[in-house]
Amino acid sequence: MIAFVFPGQGSQHAGMGKDLADNFKVAKELFEEANDALGFDIASLCFNGPEEDLKLTTNTQPAILTTSIAALKVVEQETGLQPSYAAGHSLGEYSALVCAGAMQFDDAVRTVRQRGAFMQEAVPVGVGAMAAIIGLDTDALNAVCEEAAAGEVVSPANFNSPGQVVIAGHASAVERAITLAKEKGAKRALPLPVSAPFHCSLMVPAGERLNEVLSGVAFSEMKVPVVSNVEATANNDHNRLQQLLVAQVSAPVRWDESVACMVAAGVDKFVEIGAGKVLSGLVKRIERSVSTANIEDSASLAKLS
Repeated sequence: MIAFVFPGQGSQHAGMGKDLADNFKVAKELFEEANDALGFDIASLCFNGPEEDLKLTTNTQPAILTTSIAALKVVEQETGLQPSYAAGHSLGEYSALVCAGAMQFDDAVRTVRQRGAFMQEAVPVGVGAMAAIIGLDTDALNAVCEEAAAGEVVSPANFNSPGQVVIAGHASAVERAITLAKEKGAKRALPLPVSAPFHCSLMVPAGERLNEVLSGVAFSEMKVPVVSNVEATANNDHNRLQQLLVAQVSAPVRWDESVACMVAAGVDKFVEIGAGKVLSGLVKRIERSVSTANIEDSASLAKLS
């Protein structure tokens, strides 16, 4: 059984999607559709950078989504592979919903452009931060966050794989948590180069603004279940998507449990579609017995077929 999984922020790089657009008409047309939907040349930004512009959250989110769906179109056309489940990491959940037929691509790309802006604007630059904590169990990490908060916000944001968790919150609280985590035996605790503290309660205002945008999106019946970040369970009900996507902005990404959920359902092959191999690495750390593949260009596609 196959699951298609889609990357989130952090997988972007200048040049992504170019090979696919050069070699497959269906990918080229998808990038053109993104340009039309957004009203600017997102294709050029993906293909040529500059990296500084690509790293801006309002650009990163539509750029990654577009690259993922261009790759998906190529996979569908060239291989005929059909997933039994779909999932995405944070932003990647929107790609999974397009894959499942729950969202139209143009709606999704416009929505994530605004989602990026709302998330960036929710907390002034420098006020929030995120950090990766390696080698602490969940209970120990929760205790660290509780102690480090001291009246501010710091909490787990991404449960990526066993022993690899990202925390988010006020910059000073995250700094205290890094020091405490090292004292409690974390193998590594390091700040991440991000512009806002995603997936924590500081993002609630971004969720409220996103809710208004999603109210105008028509969700459709789903062809395959999508495992949601918020619940780490398979969802088949398109009527719940607005609520789940709003909650997702400020709730932790339960990626380790999401992968475990799909494995328990019988998934034994994970195909990562879009830029990079981040999720393939995480999946292998969560469950060694499964096989993984990633599709981001014609070379990786050839390995799959």
